[in-house]
Amino acid sequence: MRRILPALLVSSLIAWSAIPTAPPAPKPDERFKADILVVVAHPDDETMVTGYLAREIYEQHKRVAVIYGTRGNGGGNAVGNEQAAALGAEREIEARRALASLGIMNVWFLGGPDTPGQDVLRSLETWSHGAALDQAVRLIRLTRPEVILSWLPLYVSGENHADHQAAGVIATEAFDMAGDPTAFPEQVAAPRDANNIYNLTEGLQPWQPKKLYYFSDASHTEFENGKGPQYKVEGVAPGRNVPYDRLSAEEMSAHLTQGDTGQVAKEALDKGDFKWFREPEKLVLGKSLVGGTITGDIFEGVEPGRIAFAPPTPWKPVARTGVSTELGGPWAFYHDFWRVHDLKQLPGLLSGNEVLLGADEDLNVPILIHNDTGAPVSVTLTSTLPRGWKERRGMATYPVAPHETYPVYYVVRSPENAAAGTYDVAFKAASGDAEVGVIRFRVTIASGGLPQ
Repeated sequence: MRRILPALLVSSLIAWSAIPTAPPAPKPDERFKADILVVVAHPDDETMVTGYLAREIYEQHKRVAVIYGTRGNGGGNAVGNEQAAALGAEREIEARRALASLGIMNVWFLGGPDTPGQDVLRSLETWSHGAALDQAVRLIRLTRPEVILSWLPLYVSGENHADHQAAGVIATEAFDMAGDPTAFPEQVAAPRDANNIYNLTEGLQPWQPKKLYYFSDASHTEFENGKGPQYKVEGVAPGRNVPYDRLSAEEMSAHLTQGDTGQVAKEALDKGDFKWFREPEKLVLGKSLVGGTITGDIFEGVEPGRIAFAPPTPWKPVARTGVSTELGGPWAFYHDFWRVHDLKQLPGLLSGNEVLLGADEDLNVPILIHNDTGAPVSVTLTSTLPRGWKERRGMATYPVAPHETYPVYYVVRSPENAAAGTYDVAFKAASGDAEVGVIRFRVTIASGGLPQ
């Protein structure tokens, strides 16, 4: 006797047989994949590591992408009358041409204003810190770099542009956030219909970079020794048959609006003298999530593919008691920043606080007076200055309420005829007869720095 399948079952079988097979899940766009992502502040900043990048491109076939925080609209112009926004437009094209000479085509600008000065907190403010970080996280998720290179987030003599440090801060924060699906979640939410023009979410995927390195243009570099790899700019690029020192000069020569980079490179090419471009390129290891040695090659321990998100250390305040003082501003920020982002090498890089000034310039010293007692106190600030230096603001007695912090900007000025060299400056805090803190600075007097 023939069995008759129930009509409902037959209908279900027909329906199942008609269900289409979905295509494979969409993949990230490989055109934008990077092995190295460079995060800097201004067009021409990348020249600090051009020799290393060229070596990786031509010998190891690494893919490089670059992010600039600004278009360099606040610099000088060595070739024309254009300034401000017009100069920024020129410098963007110079940067794209410079990088294209090495085959680097994936280049982005965060759009922050060039902010001359030495205070990283001011640069972060003018860049709209949160908006810049949003863009940086997006670009890390888009390019999926193995390694990030950026400016050193440290206030050091001769590192005289706070925008450099702001780039390093944002690169570090983005390194620690790009793998977190709860950070800028709209970036990693899948679009409802990838072929529809009304999508709002971005369809990226979280990405945890593996290693983070820094570089600096400080006036002294001994503090970098042994803190990361060093690369000599020597040899000839395979496939180009051009020495790396000349390749570096050619890349830099595109930045002609800049007298201290593009014009220097043009002169070197005209003379055939590339000794300035053979200086070893030093890096400081910020962090590695894949092991390796401090001075080992940048790609030591790096294997293709994803790694797990590595959340940074949660911020916790340092317990204080009694009455105390500390250096505020960028210095206080960095002490917390390094700790929270697990940058274990940075707190010990310098032996003390330092800054570079010109003659007849103000030294602005932010001081925080903490009263962690239950009673009001009075704290007197005084300074010990080299001969000829002058008090301008800050020497006073400050009333500090219980469990509050009194912020002070102590300002002293270097003499108009101050000779180049290094000077010691100290600021003492006392509550009654008790000393409650001494802040010391090593001030280098030299020309060419930005206002502190």
